[in-house]
Amino acid sequence: MNKPFESNLIKWRPEPRHIAIIMDGNGRWASRRGLPVPAGHRAGVEAVRSALKGCKDKGIEVLTLFAFSSENWGRPETEVRALMALLCHYLRREVEQLQRDSVRLRFIGRRDRLSLRLQRLMIRSEEATAANTGATLVLAVDYGGQWDVIDAVRKLASEVAAGTLSADEINSDRFEQTLSLGDLPPPDLCIRTGGDARISNFMLWQLAYTEFYFCEALWPDFDEAALTRAIEDFQSRERRFGLRSGSDIFSESLDKTWSP
Repeated sequence: MNKPFESNLIKWRPEPRHIAIIMDGNGRWASRRGLPVPAGHRAGVEAVRSALKGCKDKGIEVLTLFAFSSENWGRPETEVRALMALLCHYLRREVEQLQRDSVRLRFIGRRDRLSLRLQRLMIRSEEATAANTGATLVLAVDYGGQWDVIDAVRKLASEVAAGTLSADEINSDRFEQTLSLGDLPPPDLCIRTGGDARISNFMLWQLAYTEFYFCEALWPDFDEAALTRAIEDFQSRERRFGLRSGSDIFSESLDKTWSP
């Protein structure tokens, strides 16, 4: 439960509702240990489990993980095959645990370029966990923020062409609802591991007022303690959403944003 605290900066010190993570550094983690790159990706799966457990323990509602970007198809074929095989393996093994933890699994991104086997596993995993209400785990697979925006534009254009929507009805709220995660709150905190400070075409629209946290830790080394540090850093910040702190509108915005 979110608890109030006294501060000159913000009225509340809540946990973020939605955390998004750009999981970077698996390959470098493996290289530093003289291991093949797929070994780094396998180690990264353990970090996924740790992050999910940490979010569950802290009452985080949504965790979105950037698992495979639309640009990752340009990586060596052996690495891509290993990543896809690892994802299949993860889905076969982890759905039962997600069920026990009442975690709903969702996927965002293109599916037409994935193998039919993986597509079937994704559908079965989503259907098996659809009724879970404890938390939501979103895996972004073959996902790109630019694709997401263009896909939403196409959907809206189709509705206009069909006469079910007028151009005047399209506003920021309507557009956001058409995006991949239009039914979920936008990320409050986006974490990127691996030392780079960029978003790499991830959730371009949804990250408009997200707080960013960049850390040097490679993804396989990102544990629950690292997640706690990121959340504590988030809690120390003043979130103004383009407003000026101290104004009545600013206070109302915080109350609305953080209402339980």
